[in-house]
Amino acid sequence: MLLELSIRNFAIIKSVTISFQKGLNILTGETGAGKSIIIDALGLLLGGRASTDFVRYGETRAEVEGLFELPSGHPAFSVCESFGVQVEQDNTLVVRRDISSQGKSIIRINGQLVTLAMLRELGPWLVTVHGQHDTHMLMQADKHIHWLDSYGEKEMGSAKQEYAQLFGLYSKTRQDLERMSKNERELVQRIDLLQYQLNEIEAASLAPGEDEKLLQQRKKWMNIEKVFAGIQDAYRALHGDQRGSEWLGHAMSELERIASYDEQLGPILETVQSAYYQVEDAVHQLRQLSDRLDFEPEQLQEVERRLDLIQTLKRKYGKNVDDILEYAATIQDELDEMHHYDDRLQQLEKRLVELAADLAVEALELSMIRRSCADRLAKEIEQQLRELHMERARFAIDVRQIPDENGVEIEGAKWRVDANGIDTVEFLISPNPGEPLRPLAKIASGGELSRVMLAIKTILAGTDQVQTLIFDEVDTGVSGRAAQAIAEKLARVALQRQVLCITHLPQVASLADAHFLIQKEMSENETMTLVHSLREEERVTELARMLSGAEVTAKTEEHAREMITLGRQRKAAK
Repeated sequence: MLLELSIRNFAIIKSVTISFQKGLNILTGETGAGKSIIIDALGLLLGGRASTDFVRYGETRAEVEGLFELPSGHPAFSVCESFGVQVEQDNTLVVRRDISSQGKSIIRINGQLVTLAMLRELGPWLVTVHGQHDTHMLMQADKHIHWLDSYGEKEMGSAKQEYAQLFGLYSKTRQDLERMSKNERELVQRIDLLQYQLNEIEAASLAPGEDEKLLQQRKKWMNIEKVFAGIQDAYRALHGDQRGSEWLGHAMSELERIASYDEQLGPILETVQSAYYQVEDAVHQLRQLSDRLDFEPEQLQEVERRLDLIQTLKRKYGKNVDDILEYAATIQDELDEMHHYDDRLQQLEKRLVELAADLAVEALELSMIRRSCADRLAKEIEQQLRELHMERARFAIDVRQIPDENGVEIEGAKWRVDANGIDTVEFLISPNPGEPLRPLAKIASGGELSRVMLAIKTILAGTDQVQTLIFDEVDTGVSGRAAQAIAEKLARVALQRQVLCITHLPQVASLADAHFLIQKEMSENETMTLVHSLREEERVTELARMLSGAEVTAKTEEHAREMITLGRQRKAAK
């Protein structure tokens, strides 16, 4: 469960630390006090999107930190270990998120830096948030299939996975077939274009790295006269007319003649001998290089022409010759595929028929499991609605298929398929006796929607391993006996899970195991949201305020005490 939530410099919150308890944790306060801000802050710890607007005005960063305690073997620990995050022996997780005023977000789990993607993978295992958004989702029939599949996840898990894999192959094959069949004329035009490009590249007879070699040749030929003159000057400086090599030879002869008379001359002789032979070798190489320099102007013109051709191809097909050749290979592969167009088309058509047949089998199996789950879920929702003072309501889940000429054939008819299968799911309700079942989105009132949503969430809460549930004003639009029923339902859920509930209903607040008051404090210079854990008498005062909506009187306080006493009795009876 969530043991502690610390928030600093977040929106209008300067510094708040809330220590939550097991069971039902109630948060109340006047509209605008900042209750939703606390939910937004907690949402950041679950992977919510960061914004610079979250940073309190005048501060450099906002900080949100949550301490979670989970049972041994909880899936959240496996998720953490897959990130390389060390799990403490006390089975706690500390999740921290800092947001700078520049919009940068830093996330740590047990002190170790993680990415936002990692946090989003972990978050759903820690807390589930149910709010008015979920009630709005009930108004969208296309979302109903996701509620049903969440309920039947265990039964239909493997069937849905196998179907999803097949549907992926089926969709890709169908897209490939549609792409190839789309326009044969475009195909012919494409072949002509690619063939022209390939012919242009092949006609150039390029060699890998040729452009670099040609640039080196051009540099050499453009400076050939300077190179030749320099070689000749160097040769003349070293050879002939008593130049370098002859003088070194003369020195060497003289040293050889007298070296035996003085041992100090030996090393000098060796140095002169070495220099003489090196110069002789250099003279020989210069003479050979001079003889090989045979330049004609046409050679430079050919290099320039070749470089111009390569430059033209570069503008069309790549940054260098290697890129051009690689592009040519790609063209050739595509042309080969296009030239086998008919064969490929037949293969895809055959493959699509095979996949459609396999998909039909998997879709039918998934649909049968889904129908069975739908019947059970509808009965459980009816039971929950009876406990929420909708005793005469009837609830059903319509699982049907939609004909589609381009769909998958099943038992002689063609039906529309999508990533969820062949089924379209819609929730139906008859709130009052004698009325037919009709789509939930069309006839349910706000209070009825709130109770249906709570019924579904209560059922789903027992199917997952999330320890903390947050209900954000799910009691909107209800009052009287229905409000009391919702309160008792939340209290029952809190027997198995930690529940955090933001509410305006005193009936719900009266059943709290822990009650927190959210207040907004304003001065001349700043506005702050404060959170106060209420003691017994403070709870009475807050409930009295919620009952009266204005001034607290002795009668409203007496009524509040009575509600708290009755709440304890109801909880003890459970």
